[in-house]
Amino acid sequence: MQVHRFEKVWLGAALLLIVGFIATVAYGSVGVGVAMVDDSGGEINAQEVQSGDTGTEFDDPGVYQDGEDNYSVYVVARQFQFVPGSGDNPIRVPADARVTFYVTSADVVHGFSVVETNINTMVIPGQVAEVSVRFDEPGTYGLVCHEYCGAAHHTMGGSVEVVPQDEYESQQSQRMNETQLQSPEVAH
Repeated sequence: MQVHRFEKVWLGAALLLIVGFIATVAYGSVGVGVAMVDDSGGEINAQEVQSGDTGTEFDDPGVYQDGEDNYSVYVVARQFQFVPGSGDNPIRVPADARVTFYVTSADVVHGFSVVETNINTMVIPGQVAEVSVRFDEPGTYGLVCHEYCGAAHHTMGGSVEVVPQDEYESQQSQRMNETQLQSPEVAH
């Protein structure tokens, strides 16, 4: 059987594309560490998250320092906000620190994606998603829900503010001073 030379070229190009697509998928699933959501973050009772009675950091979600350059951020996703993260309450972390996000849902399935980073996970009621990252550059990163969660899903967003380490420490000191001024200890 005679195969025309243009058919040979197109057949070769098609095979090359198929091999390239397979290599891309293999690299994407093995090379960059993409993984499925697992139970490494643990489980939690969603009703207790809703009522704020878990006995964990999810009762007062926010940023906690775990060591010299390690920070844990506890976030509760609920219709239609991230606490903290939405509105006038952005998540504020220092640059050049290891930040681990622990995210859970109080009501329905949500998404948790920090724009311009590799943070992207589903947030399932009853489970805690755990994602770690190191922010090298200060700036404001968008926070979006990428799973449809109800009628106002399109409004569910927020921000993560990454500030230089010295600025972060001065802001923390200022907040502590303001807190002490607002609730001074009563001497007996």
